Amino acid sequence: MHETLALLIIVLVLAVIFDFINGFHDTANAIATVVATRVLTPMQAILMAASLNFLGAMAGTAVAKTIASGLIDPKLATQHLMVAALLAAITWNLITWFFGIPSSSSHAIMGSIVGAGIAQAGFGAPKWAGLVEKVLIPLIASPIIGFALAWAIMIVLLRLFIRRTPSFVQNRFGKLQLLSSAFMAFSHGSNDGQKTMGVMTLAVAGYLSTPGVPVPDWIAMLGIVNYVPGTEMQIPVGIKLIAALAMGLGTAAGGWRIIKTMGHKLTRLQPIHGFAAETAAATIIETASRLGFPLSTTHVISTSIMGAGASRRMSNVKWGVAGNIFTAWILTIPICMLLSAGFYTVLRVAFGD
Repeated sequence: MHETLALLIIVLVLAVIFDFINGFHDTANAIATVVATRVLTPMQAILMAASLNFLGAMAGTAVAKTIASGLIDPKLATQHLMVAALLAAITWNLITWFFGIPSSSSHAIMGSIVGAGIAQAGFGAPKWAGLVEKVLIPLIASPIIGFALAWAIMIVLLRLFIRRTPSFVQNRFGKLQLLSSAFMAFSHGSNDGQKTMGVMTLAVAGYLSTPGVPVPDWIAMLGIVNYVPGTEMQIPVGIKLIAALAMGLGTAAGGWRIIKTMGHKLTRLQPIHGFAAETAAATIIETASRLGFPLSTTHVISTSIMGAGASRRMSNVKWGVAGNIFTAWILTIPICMLLSAGFYTVLRVAFGD
């Protein structure tokens, strides 16, 4: 087998593994609140989230195109670079999962691609303008908007239902939270599921940009038969199906450590809080998906939960736990950049360019 083709297969396998890990790492994004408020059992919530993650991932390609062509030039996407990026993102995801820290899989893979790109071609490799517009600005703005929107929704709901009995509110929002958690699961798939599609498409495009490589029939079956450098990347149906299925299966595997942190340690939740947090977060994430912004769904739902919890008083939020989460957010991109640069250097020394 041609060495470059073998490396492409390794990249695609690693991408599916990353997507699966992303599914169980970020399960809490979709279901932590609905489990914490006991509206659904953990198994019911996971099955619901897995199904809607799959459907959400199939619902668009704007985010996938950003990953495929908005971070680095696809011509630079050698198989060594992609292997290094995926190994770094997988490593960070497993470390944060082990410690129950809801870090961002999105920023892990984006930081890893940029870090490996810099290691390969220098600081001119990343598309800095696109990174600022579609990664850094949403990174800063979306958690703030999530906190503020969930807080505002809770204030409105509390005013509307102030004269209702606790049992009435519990019953009504227990039912409404089924809808908000379903919306959250769908939006999570529509944003996070597309990132692996972009990674896989970027890898195949980089392979097809290499002169003289064989093009087996299975690449054509994925939906890519050629790639013209400088053109917008199109996301093949075959890759969409593989990525969506991997994420759905990963979600079905669950991520109990992070569910515990998100649903129980940040703040005390009732169904009305869960409804507010999920509605706010899902609205922001779904809007970003349509605009092609690869948000951190973890950041948005975490701060939305904090905003809902803080609607009565700020002391309702356990800021010590929140501080640990914020630290992981700050560290994710630089650590993944360094990890991927390290992996790329090892691969380059071991196997050559």
